[in-house]
Amino acid sequence: MKDVLKPNGLGLKRVFKASYCSYLGFKAAFKEEAAFRQELLLSLILFPISFWLASSLLHWAVLVSSLLIILIVELLNSAIEALTDRVSTELHVLSGRAKDMGSAAVTLSLTIVLIIWGVSLYMKIA
Repeated sequence: MKDVLKPNGLGLKRVFKASYCSYLGFKAAFKEEAAFRQELLLSLILFPISFWLASSLLHWAVLVSSLLIILIVELLNSAIEALTDRVSTELHVLSGRAKDMGSAAVTLSLTIVLIIWGVSLYMKIA
Protein backbone atom coordinates (compact mmCIF):
# COMPACT_ATOMS: atom_id res chain seq x y z
CA MET A 1 0.00 0.00 0.00
CA LYS A 2 2.89 2.37 0.75
CA ASP A 3 4.17 2.04 -2.84
CA VAL A 4 0.97 3.61 -4.16
CA LEU A 5 1.89 6.86 -2.40
CA LYS A 6 5.28 7.15 -4.16
CA PRO A 7 5.32 10.52 -6.00
CA ASN A 8 7.41 9.20 -8.90
CA GLY A 9 5.11 6.27 -9.56
CA LEU A 10 5.98 2.61 -9.88
CA GLY A 11 7.70 0.31 -12.33
CA LEU A 12 8.90 1.59 -15.68
CA LYS A 13 7.29 5.00 -15.13
CA ARG A 14 9.45 5.45 -12.04
CA VAL A 15 12.60 4.47 -13.98
CA PHE A 16 11.88 7.13 -16.60
CA LYS A 17 11.16 9.79 -13.99
CA ALA A 18 14.32 8.90 -12.06
CA SER A 19 16.34 9.06 -15.29
CA TYR A 20 14.93 12.49 -16.02
CA CYS A 21 15.82 13.67 -12.51
CA SER A 22 19.36 12.38 -13.06
CA TYR A 23 19.53 14.30 -16.34
CA LEU A 24 18.45 17.47 -14.53
CA GLY A 25 21.11 16.88 -11.90
CA PHE A 26 23.86 16.48 -14.51
CA LYS A 27 22.61 19.56 -16.34
CA ALA A 28 22.58 21.67 -13.17
CA ALA A 29 26.05 20.49 -12.14
CA PHE A 30 27.46 21.26 -15.57
CA LYS A 31 25.82 24.69 -15.70
CA GLU A 32 26.43 25.82 -12.12
CA GLU A 33 29.58 24.06 -10.90
CA ALA A 34 32.98 24.98 -12.36
CA ALA A 35 34.66 22.19 -10.39
CA PHE A 36 32.33 19.61 -11.96
CA ARG A 37 33.13 20.92 -15.45
CA GLN A 38 36.86 20.76 -14.72
CA GLU A 39 36.65 17.21 -13.38
CA LEU A 40 34.47 16.15 -16.28
CA LEU A 41 37.06 17.57 -18.70
CA LEU A 42 39.82 15.69 -16.84
CA SER A 43 37.76 12.50 -17.11
CA LEU A 44 37.10 13.03 -20.82
CA ILE A 45 40.84 13.53 -21.44
CA LEU A 46 41.89 10.52 -19.38
CA PHE A 47 39.18 8.14 -20.64
CA PRO A 48 40.76 7.48 -24.06
CA ILE A 49 44.18 7.17 -22.41
CA SER A 50 42.76 4.41 -20.21
CA PHE A 51 42.59 2.07 -23.22
CA TRP A 52 46.33 2.46 -23.80
CA LEU A 53 47.28 2.37 -20.12
CA ALA A 54 45.24 -0.65 -19.01
CA SER A 55 46.92 -4.04 -19.03
CA SER A 56 43.65 -5.97 -18.71
CA LEU A 57 39.91 -5.46 -18.76
CA LEU A 58 39.85 -5.38 -14.96
CA HIS A 59 42.65 -2.79 -14.92
CA TRP A 60 40.68 -0.65 -17.38
CA ALA A 61 37.57 -0.94 -15.20
CA VAL A 62 39.55 0.30 -12.18
CA LEU A 63 40.96 3.25 -14.14
CA VAL A 64 37.53 4.31 -15.44
CA SER A 65 35.81 3.68 -12.10
CA SER A 66 38.29 5.99 -10.38
CA LEU A 67 37.25 8.75 -12.79
CA LEU A 68 33.59 8.10 -12.05
CA ILE A 69 34.32 8.32 -8.32
CA ILE A 70 35.55 11.90 -8.77
CA LEU A 71 32.35 12.87 -10.55
CA ILE A 72 30.14 11.11 -8.01
CA VAL A 73 31.85 12.77 -5.05
CA GLU A 74 31.75 16.18 -6.75
CA LEU A 75 28.00 15.79 -7.37
CA LEU A 76 27.45 14.92 -3.71
CA ASN A 77 29.64 17.83 -2.60
CA SER A 78 27.71 20.20 -4.83
CA ALA A 79 24.42 18.86 -3.44
CA ILE A 80 25.65 19.46 0.12
CA GLU A 81 26.69 23.01 -0.78
CA ALA A 82 23.39 23.76 -2.50
CA LEU A 83 21.35 22.40 0.39
CA THR A 84 23.45 24.26 2.93
CA ASP A 85 22.95 27.52 1.01
CA ARG A 86 19.23 26.78 0.70
CA VAL A 87 18.94 26.49 4.46
CA SER A 88 20.91 29.69 5.06
CA THR A 89 23.63 31.72 3.39
CA GLU A 90 24.51 33.12 6.81
CA LEU A 91 27.94 32.12 8.09
CA HIS A 92 27.64 29.25 10.57
CA VAL A 93 30.22 26.85 11.92
CA LEU A 94 28.16 23.78 11.00
CA SER A 95 27.52 25.02 7.46
CA GLY A 96 31.23 25.66 7.03
CA ARG A 97 32.05 22.25 8.44
CA ALA A 98 29.64 20.52 6.05
CA LYS A 99 31.12 22.33 3.05
CA ASP A 100 34.70 21.67 4.21
CA MET A 101 33.98 17.96 4.67
CA GLY A 102 32.49 17.78 1.18
CA SER A 103 35.59 19.47 -0.19
CA ALA A 104 37.80 17.03 1.72
CA ALA A 105 35.89 14.13 0.17
CA VAL A 106 36.57 15.54 -3.32
CA THR A 107 40.26 15.87 -2.46
CA LEU A 108 40.37 12.22 -1.34
CA SER A 109 38.67 11.10 -4.56
CA LEU A 110 41.27 13.02 -6.57
CA THR A 111 43.99 11.36 -4.48
CA ILE A 112 42.56 7.94 -5.36
CA VAL A 113 42.79 8.82 -9.06
CA LEU A 114 46.34 10.09 -8.64
CA ILE A 115 47.42 6.86 -6.94
CA ILE A 116 45.68 4.50 -9.39
CA TRP A 117 46.72 6.37 -12.51
CA GLY A 118 50.22 7.07 -11.18
CA VAL A 119 50.88 3.43 -10.36
CA SER A 120 49.38 2.37 -13.68
CA LEU A 121 51.61 4.77 -15.60
CA TYR A 122 54.65 3.62 -13.64
CA MET A 123 53.82 -0.02 -14.43
CA LYS A 124 53.37 0.83 -18.12
CA ILE A 125 56.69 2.65 -18.56
CA ALA A 126 58.86 0.67 -16.11
